[in-house]
Amino acid sequence: MLVTQRTTGADRVRMVARQLTEPRTANWIASEADWFYEPTKRVPERLVDNGVIRRTDEGRHTTYRPDYRQQAMREAMALCDDADSVEQLTDRLSGIKTQIQEWKSTCDVSSPNELRATIADTDLSSDKESEHLEGRLEIVRFAVREWDFLSSSAAFVETSD
Repeated sequence: MLVTQRTTGADRVRMVARQLTEPRTANWIASEADWFYEPTKRVPERLVDNGVIRRTDEGRHTTYRPDYRQQAMREAMALCDDADSVEQLTDRLSGIKTQIQEWKSTCDVSSPNELRATIADTDLSSDKESEHLEGRLEIVRFAVREWDFLSSSAAFVETSD
């Protein structure tokens, strides 16, 4: 017997809220999730309570935004899980640094903002790739520093009293 699983409105709201990249209102989330506004309001609040997203009460409307710290932690854990060793992750870090240095040299810039300013003279895809690498650099550095804690292969031994 084949069972077809359908997502509920609350499931869609959770998916939309977890994928936020900028502050959005509950009304926007409801629209994206194709669900009613009233029940939508409760779902982001539960996600806020669970530390998945953040609420901002500044301005006329309450908005919900990503929890960048939690996203960075998840990404660092995924990096550690995908690497076979801390050395492999360190090599990845070195590769990112080399790529950034090459762009800085090629474009004669010293910061990501200067690189973005050269967009009229360079290829858009390399500018976006450079910005992406700059952002990931800190996360990869963190993952290397915290390998023992973040790695799924880390041995956590319970002691009995």
